[in-house]
Amino acid sequence: MRTLKPFTYLGDYIDGMFVVPKEKNGEFKSINPGDTKDVLGEFSYSFSHVSKAIQCAEKAFPKWKALSLEERATYLKKFYREIEIHLAEIAELISRETGKPFWEATQEAQGLLGKINITLQEGVKLILEHEVANAQPNIIGRYRFKPKGVMAVIGPFNFPAHLPHGHYVPALLTGNTIIFKPSEQTPAVGQKIAELIHRAQFPPGVFNLIQGEKEVGKRLCLDQKVDGILFTGSYEVGLKIKQDTSAHFWKTLVLEMGGKNASLILEDAYLPKALYENIKGAYLTAGQRCSATSRIILTEKIAKSFLKEFTRMSGELKIGYAFDEPEPFMGPLISKDAQNKYMRFQGIAEREGFEPIMRGKELSLAHSGYYVTPSIYLAKAKKESSMYLETEIFGPSVAIHIVKDIEEAIEEANRTTFGLVVSVFTKDKKAYEKVFEKTKTGLVNWNRSTVGASSKLPFGGQGKSGNQFPTALFAPYYCTYPVSCLEDPSDILQETHLPGLPPLCAS
Repeated sequence: MRTLKPFTYLGDYIDGMFVVPKEKNGEFKSINPGDTKDVLGEFSYSFSHVSKAIQCAEKAFPKWKALSLEERATYLKKFYREIEIHLAEIAELISRETGKPFWEATQEAQGLLGKINITLQEGVKLILEHEVANAQPNIIGRYRFKPKGVMAVIGPFNFPAHLPHGHYVPALLTGNTIIFKPSEQTPAVGQKIAELIHRAQFPPGVFNLIQGEKEVGKRLCLDQKVDGILFTGSYEVGLKIKQDTSAHFWKTLVLEMGGKNASLILEDAYLPKALYENIKGAYLTAGQRCSATSRIILTEKIAKSFLKEFTRMSGELKIGYAFDEPEPFMGPLISKDAQNKYMRFQGIAEREGFEPIMRGKELSLAHSGYYVTPSIYLAKAKKESSMYLETEIFGPSVAIHIVKDIEEAIEEANRTTFGLVVSVFTKDKKAYEKVFEKTKTGLVNWNRSTVGASSKLPFGGQGKSGNQFPTALFAPYYCTYPVSCLEDPSDILQETHLPGLPPLCAS
């Protein structure tokens, strides 16, 4: 039995100090969804802290942006070392707050190190100063990138360390200051990040943490001194942020939202690989990923054999507590509300004309939590479905569609208004290229699942999945703005005297 380390609530992190709110506007608890007896702590929040954090970030910005890129990188390297030292603690908190298995939480924690390295080594190259000879005749042109200012990072629960980290690391390196609001379902992970920032000795006000629920996030987004909002979450919340800030035309909105991702399995696909990748895509993190495989589109010749094995494997997944031995593949859903929503969808699927192959059920285990089993539904006819085309279930549920050929598979894949990831399984590169050309997504994978994106590539969706500000490798672009310069250090008049101008003085 693993002994869990006690967690101590420290408050918000503002201007280089942890401060517990004196005047509380609300409180909430952090509860382990995999063992509801494990209460990490009670967190309070104050609306006044939102304004204070913004003021401190705004004050810190001029000095932070005045540092050289190399000087700012030094702080991130210190942060890297602190993450290395505390990797197991980070992973444990991720598991306790999300319920995901410890092996998966460890992968997430390790990803924090990779993101810093990639940003320092690759991402920064995108925004280096660039000189253009003869931008105008005999005039040097140059473009350089400046930071935008105070950036609000609003984090999700499913990757409480990795996803916000993907925003604030490039934002800090490029000279912005940060206010980070973690999900109210994973506040302890957020606090741990702030503790490591503090240990890395970032200047006061450069990185700030405020805890809170919905209203705290709204106030942060609506403040006119916030120059950018870097959000990862649902389409509904992203849309609300866009609506609430519609008059803030100067404000950068980076909205990474949901998906109804399709995996196309053609008749020449290698079955073992397709099975492995799609089980992984559908059920990792209990299906609570924006990139999760929620629709599997099978061509007729492979459908029977694939579906038989996929159903068998889905029924044999090890589901359990994050710290069980042997380790489970899948943990619980994040909350009782999420569990109830998942169960409601079982009935909706049948009402929308789907045949149940495997119904999802609530699962009682030794550790009391919000566990469910996978669900698989077969589409009997092509029809509109709010469940499998337009609603993120955010659970381990898959719709199966059987089609005649690749053209019909692509048509089915394109029926949703989301556009994050599509995968295709085939030995034929021309078929893969056809899927690339004819689908409307930000990511197209060949013989790889819809999950597991690379930080060395851009990550972003089309349609309801994003607003064309891809993150990962391309994050430095939305953290900066380009400034073009024409430079003429000489005393030489470069152009002929224009008609109608009075003569220049001789001196």
